[in-house]
Amino acid sequence: MNRPRKVTWRRVATIALVAVCVGYAPIAMTELWPYAHRGAPAFGEWLLARATSPRYVADAFATRVGPYGRSLIAMIVHTVLGGALMLLGPVQLLTAVRRRIRLHRTVGVVFALTVYASMAGAAVYLVRTAPGDAFSGPAFWIVLATILVGTVMSVTYGIVAAIAKFPDLHQRWMLLCYGYLMTAPLLRLEWGALPALFPGLSLEDVNRIAIMHLGSIVVFGALLGSRAMDKRTTVPGVTGTWVPAPVLAAAHLAGALALAWIAKSFLEWGVAGQRMLLGYLLPYAVTYAVLAVRARRAGRASHGWAREEWRLHLAALCLAPALSATAGLLFERYAGLDRQTALSAGVAIGCGMLAFAATTVVSLRVMYGRAVVKRERSAAARPPRQEPSPVG
Repeated sequence: MNRPRKVTWRRVATIALVAVCVGYAPIAMTELWPYAHRGAPAFGEWLLARATSPRYVADAFATRVGPYGRSLIAMIVHTVLGGALMLLGPVQLLTAVRRRIRLHRTVGVVFALTVYASMAGAAVYLVRTAPGDAFSGPAFWIVLATILVGTVMSVTYGIVAAIAKFPDLHQRWMLLCYGYLMTAPLLRLEWGALPALFPGLSLEDVNRIAIMHLGSIVVFGALLGSRAMDKRTTVPGVTGTWVPAPVLAAAHLAGALALAWIAKSFLEWGVAGQRMLLGYLLPYAVTYAVLAVRARRAGRASHGWAREEWRLHLAALCLAPALSATAGLLFERYAGLDRQTALSAGVAIGCGMLAFAATTVVSLRVMYGRAVVKRERSAAARPPRQEPSPVG
């Protein structure tokens, strides 16, 4: 008898990703229709009202009429194309896994153009909307702006990597780009789930908790996807490490000090601060544990390249609280935000920005390795130097 094949976590993750994307696509495409025409269908609001309560949804979305109305056409473009991206992403993933190169390239061009057009619509909305008028206030506006920049830059770097014939780097940047896009459906899931955990919260309060960890979750997922698809144990030209033990120890120390200061600040703000801190610390701790364990296992198995990538991202994760604390102080001083809002914005963008930086360092590591290999081949191809013959 043939035994059934073992269902791996990769297959489960792929199925879950495709299900979330396909399910969210019609929700994204119809989300802004009621603002353009009263009574138009909006599947997202309908589902959320039944998962929570109609009053919960009505009170939240009533405040969006003004801000969305000033940029309605741009926002409709953004949401409709965002729904299309939810469908194009799984197609790209499956064509890459199945090695259908021509279809993958064609869909990739459409995907990149759709990203640029959709993010242009989001940019119009952010420019025309004051940070204080954004959903849940200035912190949410800053998060949206950061995601927009990260999405555009990651898809651009992915294109450059493909043109330069770095398929492994192309894969990493495109997965990171899609990770940033996944913040939209995951946020909608939290709109329905968090009120069950914290009864009485408004949608604005749910947003404030969700942004504490959405950035770290999506970039962590992108990293897991990259490592799952990269089976190499070594990369030509890549030797040693750019994260020696002293550097990693310094990153841990800086991160621990910043994390303690962040925790102390949130705890001073009562129940709301405690909820936000929990929303930040729990995913952060899980991510840290996975990165540390994977880096150690890769080292024991002598998988040098996997160990190096895990360590680079681990160092970036350790430094994320330091970046968040610094950004919070800058927002408070130069953006005119109160301390709680400023620190919330800093915490919300820290992990996502440092993951982007870690992916950049990984790319530089691979490109430097190729340069080393080219130099070695060039040196080996040179004819040996001829010594002058002795004069008789």
